[in-house]
Amino acid sequence: MSEPALHEPRAAQRLAWARTALGDAGATLERASTDAGFRSYWRASGDAPSRIVMDSPPDKEDVRPWLRVRDLLDDGGVRVPQVLARDVDAGFLLLEDLGGPTVAQAITDANADAHMQAAIAQLMRLQSLALPADVPVFGEALLQRDAGLFEEWFLRRHLGIELDCGDAERLELAQRRLMDNALAQPRVPTHRDYMPRNLMPVDGGPAVLDFQDLVLGPVAYDPVSLLRDAFLSWPEARVEGWLRDYHARAAAAGLPVPALDMFLRDADWCGVQRHLKILGIFARLHHRDGKPRYLADAPRFLAYLDAVVPKYRALDPLRELLERTIKPAFAKVTA
Repeated sequence: MSEPALHEPRAAQRLAWARTALGDAGATLERASTDAGFRSYWRASGDAPSRIVMDSPPDKEDVRPWLRVRDLLDDGGVRVPQVLARDVDAGFLLLEDLGGPTVAQAITDANADAHMQAAIAQLMRLQSLALPADVPVFGEALLQRDAGLFEEWFLRRHLGIELDCGDAERLELAQRRLMDNALAQPRVPTHRDYMPRNLMPVDGGPAVLDFQDLVLGPVAYDPVSLLRDAFLSWPEARVEGWLRDYHARAAAAGLPVPALDMFLRDADWCGVQRHLKILGIFARLHHRDGKPRYLADAPRFLAYLDAVVPKYRALDPLRELLERTIKPAFAKVTA
């Protein structure tokens, strides 16, 4: 997709800034990628080496949190994009071009082990960082917000469900148990979207993207985000093997992982909490933001829930809600 017509004010401003930052009056921009927020990424071509322009409209997505976390990660040895020029007030950054495919686009059955090993090594660097005292904690407030996304956007808005008293109690009980589990886990620096589409296979990498929401959070959260991805699925036996490998390496590195059986349970429960949240986010992207493509992955999340929830009696209220109410309503919506 080429740069939009220059009569669009933001497009003209972006191109003019890029040409000045590059020192190339003839440089052009082509869209490189977008994310689920308001940022967009543009590949600059011209006389200089290829660069990426990140456009973060200041009235919609302040670039300062992104820069702050980038610097924290970079200082701690985590591979992140290098910033070559910046205009914080205008919301423009000039970044190194890390290339085309993400890990999500490059990974196959044959090379998945190598990609996951590299991603786990990078994750352990991230989890080992010493964070400033003012970095947010993934605590009660964030967990309550995540829980609300599922009910408001996926159940009510997308499926058209108004829970009766019994179902509302089941959901509340299940969400409370998931939150209590997350709050009880040891805390480490947590990306919150550590998954293959946010990783770039480069030297010293994978390079980590979309890290601006870094918090101090549950130790099992990022490993399960990586291995039970929003956009890729792997056989459960393979996922458990990777989780066991992460656990052994993390324990050897001194990260605060619990005993293996407890860690595997914590990863399962963090995965359930995350999948419910992302169903809410994907529904919101569809209904509020006009981005329908994300909901195509909703069946993947229901399959994850089917694989994990029945393993735990404490999650029976959620299993009952899924079987009696959510899955029939989803079948009608997608028929």
